[in-house]
Amino acid sequence: MWCIMKKLVIIGANDFQKQLILKAKSLGCETHVFAWEEGAVGKEFADYFYPISITEKEKILEKCREIHPCGICSIASDLAVVTINYVAEALGLPCNSAAFTDIQTNKYAMRKALSKANVPCPEFILTDENVSPNELKNLTFPVIVKPTDRSGSRCITKLESESGIEDAVKAACGVSFEKRAIIEEYLCGDEYSMETVSQNGRHFYLATTKKFTTGAPHFIETGHIQPSGLDEETLKKAKAVIFSALDALHIENSAAHSEFKIDENGNINIIEIGARMGGDCIGSDLVPLSTGFDFMKAVIDVATGKEITVGKLGSDEAEIRFLFTENDIEKMNEFVKSNPESIVRISDIEYENLGKTEDSSTRLGYYIFTSKG
Repeated sequence: MWCIMKKLVIIGANDFQKQLILKAKSLGCETHVFAWEEGAVGKEFADYFYPISITEKEKILEKCREIHPCGICSIASDLAVVTINYVAEALGLPCNSAAFTDIQTNKYAMRKALSKANVPCPEFILTDENVSPNELKNLTFPVIVKPTDRSGSRCITKLESESGIEDAVKAACGVSFEKRAIIEEYLCGDEYSMETVSQNGRHFYLATTKKFTTGAPHFIETGHIQPSGLDEETLKKAKAVIFSALDALHIENSAAHSEFKIDENGNINIIEIGARMGGDCIGSDLVPLSTGFDFMKAVIDVATGKEITVGKLGSDEAEIRFLFTENDIEKMNEFVKSNPESIVRISDIEYENLGKTEDSSTRLGYYIFTSKG
């Protein structure tokens, strides 16, 4: 049931969370937003803003006991998932059980849980800065090295041999909160993500996204498009694998963003799954543009215990492209000039990141467009 005051706590205030803040306000919610002030572009849109890091879950819980919210949510942050489960469970609000937060946010724990449930995923090992070549004896190259507990393509490296393994692991451990890295066999094939929302253990399929990246060595996303172009038989197979994975990870009351690859033989292999809406505007913009389904409202409804329904989904084309260079900006300007009716949103451009893009957080910006225009 909705609270009388409809007080909603939102964890995070970056550009992606700003879209959630605006959606919540349009639904009549009183928004209480927690985040560091630096980069908190959503601050000015919040009814109440608290300059507390999203990782300080105890402090946020203490404040929430004063606020008495009817729901707690976020849309594109694995770090926020930890705090949401902790705070919501303590307050008796809908969420995924805090007992399973680790397998939903830590890549190594997730791999173990998926493997135990016989969900297809690559071979993997856990390591730290003292990695030994002997640890790699059961892995087949090429491999991917990444931190166990970060997102946004931070310090992801593909290696064709043992050469460079120490540097790659050291870099991954350097950004990891627990100072550990996972090394896993590289998956071949095209990359996709499946967008879903779950309530009381029931999973609802929303859309599949075709993903484009810079490729090796760091695989930074360059763009996403919906619909994915997958045929019905392949999509049916992917749904079965993803839903099994959601069950294995105990994702029962939240959105989910499941990244996977399909190899040349049609095999589905899980890359990783976030127990939250996908970032990069996939959930906040592409899903509603392509399907007509109000994904952010559904996230809020799940967080506040309001029953959701998913009716017939549309199939319009929606796409986001990210900016890395001045040439990308020029191409965007030409596209906007030629297709003004298709443009949905253009982000602010971070010119200070020119030549410095190392992961998703340091891209210059993006633009979103649709075939509906």
